[in-house]
Amino acid sequence: MISGPAWSEKLRSEIGKAVIGQDVVIERLLVALLANGHVLLEGMPGLAKTLLVKSLGSALGVQFERIQFTPDLLPSDVVGTMIFQPKTGEFTAHRGPIFANLVLADEINRAPAKVQSALLEAMQERQVTIGGQTHPLPKPFFVMATQNPVEQEGTYPLPEAQTDRFLFKLIVDYPSPAEESTMMQRWGQVTKQPELSAASSGEELLTLRGAVDGIHVSPAVQGYILALVRATRALAEPGNGGKRYLNFGASPRASLALYQSSRALAWLRGLDYVTPALVQELAPEVMRHRLGLTYEAEAEEVSPDQIVTQVVTQTPVPAN
Repeated sequence: MISGPAWSEKLRSEIGKAVIGQDVVIERLLVALLANGHVLLEGMPGLAKTLLVKSLGSALGVQFERIQFTPDLLPSDVVGTMIFQPKTGEFTAHRGPIFANLVLADEINRAPAKVQSALLEAMQERQVTIGGQTHPLPKPFFVMATQNPVEQEGTYPLPEAQTDRFLFKLIVDYPSPAEESTMMQRWGQVTKQPELSAASSGEELLTLRGAVDGIHVSPAVQGYILALVRATRALAEPGNGGKRYLNFGASPRASLALYQSSRALAWLRGLDYVTPALVQELAPEVMRHRLGLTYEAEAEEVSPDQIVTQVVTQTPVPAN
């Protein structure tokens, strides 16, 4: 079986033909694939979020579909609908774009509640309901969604129940000066996006998850994961002294996400066990979208990442 670093390198090499930089984001996307989790990408326009996910699908060799979310989108535009067949006099299910291995929900916060509800079933159950009949989605199945952090006109806030289904919320930042310079040089030399080859497959990914499940997590590190997550809930309790910045802390899904994603990151880096440092590294991505800020926190511009940093700093680190 291929090693984690080797698998990561061949995918990164292929994605790098189309995307410059974003090394940390790419690594986290690979972790999400191995941990069987969905990802929410947030960043300003023009940071290649859509190109990144599309390139990942090409490099992984799986079926990719992009759904552009708009205020007039209907659930049937996502999951499909029943179509009447005049020759047979029967209704048959017409499958929507959700029936793919990797689905890009572009600008996910622009769709109304009914569409979000339909997507929620697909994310949680890996199935959709069309005309009262349940249809399983292909394996593997991932939703990678994008949203703009600043433009609020014509957007709908994502329900907490839906954001909790995302394994990670990744912040896509601006490229470095060197990376942006390389982009300009490539733009002048390349007239179209390069064709990417499949460096892996869905079948290989499903097999590699067995290797991730073999990564050891000591009882001390398991306790550390629980302590971090439960510390956010303690901050949301009334009467704990000081200002209260959280209405609610991270859910049990945060514990599960931190546990499995830490194992995946350890495997990617060639380790056979999880260290507290790996848990600390992934804590912001796992918990930033699972914390409910109070009005006081928003007024004082306290960010979820600041709260996660506080929790990580104040929680005792196990020796192993």
